Amino acid sequence: MTIPDFQALMLPLLKFAADGKEYGNREVVEALGREFGLGERELKEMLPSGQQRIFDNRVAWVRAYLKMARLLENPRRGVFVITPRGREVVAENPPRVDLQFLRRFPEYLEWCEGRKEQRPVGATSAKTVAADRETKTPAEQLEEVYAGMRENLTNESPEQLKAAPPTFFEQVVVDLLVRMGYGGSRADAGQAIGRSNDEEIDGIIKEDRLGLDIIYLQAKRRENTVSRPEIQKFSGALQGKRARKRIFITTSDFPQGAQEYAGAIENKIILINGRRLTQYMIRGIAVDVYGLEVKGTVGILAEAKRRGLIESLRPMLLILKSSGDFIADSIIDAACRSVGES
Repeated sequence: MTIPDFQALMLPLLKFAADGKEYGNREVVEALGREFGLGERELKEMLPSGQQRIFDNRVAWVRAYLKMARLLENPRRGVFVITPRGREVVAENPPRVDLQFLRRFPEYLEWCEGRKEQRPVGATSAKTVAADRETKTPAEQLEEVYAGMRENLTNESPEQLKAAPPTFFEQVVVDLLVRMGYGGSRADAGQAIGRSNDEEIDGIIKEDRLGLDIIYLQAKRRENTVSRPEIQKFSGALQGKRARKRIFITTSDFPQGAQEYAGAIENKIILINGRRLTQYMIRGIAVDVYGLEVKGTVGILAEAKRRGLIESLRPMLLILKSSGDFIADSIIDAACRSVGES
């Protein structure tokens, strides 16, 4: 079975809670899963980040939306109950409850606009209509935005590294290896790596703080690909040293022949091209290559707002807070000010 979109879950959740009893989060997830005939595979399917199950996430956002419309309330943490207004909606027996349906309630309008004044019910823009038809929760949309930003960084950062001063390239390589657990301290790693010229770094780096084993490193900042003969030369130069662990880093790429050779020899050489180098940087270092420093969910959303990927920041932060994320009001206000929102 296909996992239903979150708006399709709104009316079933209200009907489930219509008996007026208090329910926990897990109870409603299991009940709706049975109602929609979801198997174990669908129920365990994860968001791309691997942080939460998709169906759990959608049910959580449904509860948040219904709470904002005052159709549900939380008598205590982790427990919800239907409100008198929610019972009235169930009694109407509407064919569907969705985001457009919720716009009849002034509290929901006030919340989704992120300001105190109430917007007239009929005053909806084309973007609002499109948002009302959205099938993905804000968390799913956020993950897509974050993935897109990471992809842009991955594509653009190698060019930034090529254009940066040689000292910056050296700093990136040292920081990357230290963050990955090699080289001991940054000072130790920096001393272990020496530049043979402005475009290359050659040296050795400790695999652990005690230096029980070492890794031989070569890094090249260049436009053209690193050929197989260059990899063979690097390998041959280290044979006399009985080097077992070797890394070759470049801001460009390795052709297939070079990759096949590096993987076939007895003491393999780990090849890190520009794209892979950038992915490691994004994953382990807050590298401000061209103005992006990721600082958690709030920072990601703020950056998405600056780049025009989302229309408004405050509503997104409020819905995250409502769904259970602890975000202080002062942090929300500060984030909104940083992107020019009141």
